[in-house]
Amino acid sequence: MEPLSSNPSPRSFSWFNGDRVVRVLELVQDLIVISLCIGLFSFMVMQLREMFLSLLPPLNFPRVTADILFLLILVELFRLLIIYLKEHRVSIGVAVEVSIVSVLREIIVRGILETPWVQVMAACSFLIVLGGLLVVRAWIPPTFDGVDPEQQVSRRHQIRFSQSSAERDGKLDAKSLSLK
Repeated sequence: MEPLSSNPSPRSFSWFNGDRVVRVLELVQDLIVISLCIGLFSFMVMQLREMFLSLLPPLNFPRVTADILFLLILVELFRLLIIYLKEHRVSIGVAVEVSIVSVLREIIVRGILETPWVQVMAACSFLIVLGGLLVVRAWIPPTFDGVDPEQQVSRRHQIRFSQSSAERDGKLDAKSLSLK
């Protein structure tokens, strides 16, 4: 009679492979991002049509300017999604650029003279912080050119886990040998 082991057989949980689950979740996430890209592209086409209609007389210059800036924001968001699909990361630089253009669009649309000074100061402070982020981001070395700190930490945890698993398996083998 075989001794009962506390470890389930590897065959019983083969469908619950960690790598397979991660790949399926990444696939689902990619499908969500692809659907966002399609929706954003469709919205950009509708917005472009609306912008061309606003160019007809009588010309409303502030509205046309706002539409152009809004299209630029949508283009940058689309680029952010494309970068995510290619590299599976969110580009900090592109996200900051989108934020800067969004703030500037709001200031231009509302008009700097009609905006309360408190909001102008808040927008200026926000733009200074975003500009600082762009400068800091330029100094930080890219983490996706072969040097990925998260991957190194993950590798260390995998090594520790495999060592502790090997130790546990060694103890179980010793116990099963002593029972025979």
